[in-house]
This record gives sequence, C-alpha cells and structure tokens, in this order.
Amino acid sequence: MAATGAKTPRERYRAQVRAEVKEHAWEQIATAGASALSLNAIAKQMGMSGPALYRYFASRDELITELIRDAYRGLADAVRAAAAEGADLAGLAHALREWALADPQRYFLVYGTPVPGYHAPEDFTGIAREIMATLLDASAALPPAGSATAFHTHLEGHRDWAGDHPAPPAALHRALSFWARLHGVLSLELAGHFTGMGFDPDRFFAAELDDLLADRA
Repeated sequence: MAATGAKTPRERYRAQVRAEVKEHAWEQIATAGASALSLNAIAKQMGMSGPALYRYFASRDELITELIRDAYRGLADAVRAAAAEGADLAGLAHALREWALADPQRYFLVYGTPVPGYHAPEDFTGIAREIMATLLDASAALPPAGSATAFHTHLEGHRDWAGDHPAPPAALHRALSFWARLHGVLSLELAGHFTGMGFDPDRFFAAELDDLLADRA
C-alpha cells in the first residue's frame, strides 16, 4: 500500500497530463490570447481526442481558472518571499516587476483584460488580499508624511478591500497608489507601448517608484 500522502501511479499520470495541458494552454495564450483558448486544439497537439482531454479539465473555464490560480499563487509566493528576505516597499516593487517580466502572458491573465464570458471563483479574492496584505505591511512600516486628506477620511469607512489589516488610512492610500501606479507602468511596458519612445523602462519604473516613496501619501 502506498504511504500516506503518496500519489498512486494513476494520480501521478493525471498530474503530468494536467501539467502538459497547461503548458500547451500558455503557448496558445501567448500566440492568440486567452479568449482563443481551445481544449480541442490542445487535445490535437497532445494526440488525444477531445473527450479524453475533458477527463482532465471539464471545461475551458476550469482550465483558465487553474492558470489564473497558478499565476496568482506564483505572484503571492514571490512577494511573500521578498518580504521574508527583508524587502521594503521598493523591494516588493522590484519583485513584482521581475515576476511580470519573466512571463508577460501570466501577468496579463491576472491583470489584463478579463476573458469574455469567464467568471473568476471567489477564492481568487483571498490570494489577492494576501498580496495586498504584504504591500500594506510594507506601507505601514514607512513613517507617515503630510496631514490627513479627504481621501484618508473616505478610506476609514471604505476599507473592505484591505480585509482586517490594521493599517491606518495613510498607509492604505500609499498601498493603493503603489498598486495602481506601478501596475499602470508595468501594463504599458509589457504591452509594448514604450517601444520606440527612446527611454529606458527600467529607469522610468525606478523614477515612478522614487516619486511614490517621496510622496508617502
């Protein structure tokens, strides 16, 4: 009998096939986008029939869900690992950018245009909050700057997105600014909108980060 927790040969084979399906799915997404993802096309590439492949993924949405969950989980792990090594808010920014540049399609599946007709499951919210909690920790660790603003007052009563994190309104604002502005820069860079403009995206990202840290919300 297999040891407790050990996978049977059938379970290992199933995991291998599912992993191969996801590899082909990423290739399709890189070529034609997530909206064009086709289980039947993947089945042909793998020398399988469509019905056979559906034993591993019941639908296109199930496959997309797995891909997004893997991507979200990978980002959460990267951010958490950086924080565990002592990264401050700037360090987390660079960890985010390194993760995004390593696989733009993975980034866009999470933060790009939603896939038409697809509805993400609720557990994604938990992973997103885990990432935001790490950003809030780093934001709250910075000394406060400036006086309270009208938006800070607004955030006092509109902080559901932060879960039960105890960060004060100024830190909430700082984390939101960090999240919105740096994702904006990354999205433009990864989509190729800086191509031919003649400046270094690395330096632009660093300059935006410096500006965010100087403002300190």
